[in-house]
Amino acid sequence: MRPRAEADPPQIGGLILAAGEARRFGAQKLLAPLDGRPLVQHVIDAANASCLEDIAIVVGANADALLARVELGRMRVVRNPDPARGLASSLQVGLRTLDPHLHAALVLLGDIPGVTTALIDELVALGRESRASAVVSVWRGRRSPPVVLHKSLWLAAFALEGDIGMREVLKDVGVIEFAVTDALGSLDDVDTPEDHARVSGAASP
Repeated sequence: MRPRAEADPPQIGGLILAAGEARRFGAQKLLAPLDGRPLVQHVIDAANASCLEDIAIVVGANADALLARVELGRMRVVRNPDPARGLASSLQVGLRTLDPHLHAALVLLGDIPGVTTALIDELVALGRESRASAVVSVWRGRRSPPVVLHKSLWLAAFALEGDIGMREVLKDVGVIEFAVTDALGSLDDVDTPEDHARVSGAASP
């Protein structure tokens, strides 16, 4: 009899939520230039170079313009038919398309361009090793995406509404908090032109 192989490590997929309408920005913020690339391309590249398994980007009304300007690599495209329902709807649409054999999903936002492959891989490693229901990034003292959601939480995510994201899901479950240092990137998001100017300044040599 052949010896039984060691169990494979838990597999974790990735979602980039990029279907928002960017009302506060006044333009298509995910395509705003940052260090020679569209803002969202930084997130796409970091995810593609990571150890994530199945990866999808969830797009909305801006899909055609966005997809014409970015390089997706190994990433799949998922369309949210009703992005006006808020961030929760994009999370739900994305989770439903992921490989059913995955143990968890790492959720990223398309407007946090400072995320790095090193940070993603750290979170994935914690998600594989831990029995916690989620691994949450902490940036400057506050919880922030990226977040690793164990599959046991996906059903609760399907009940969310609006733009509350994952806060409600994470309130009463076991969570590991991971403090993100500058060496692993930045989790400053871009909601306004002022945010973009600040992030652009930080990215300049």
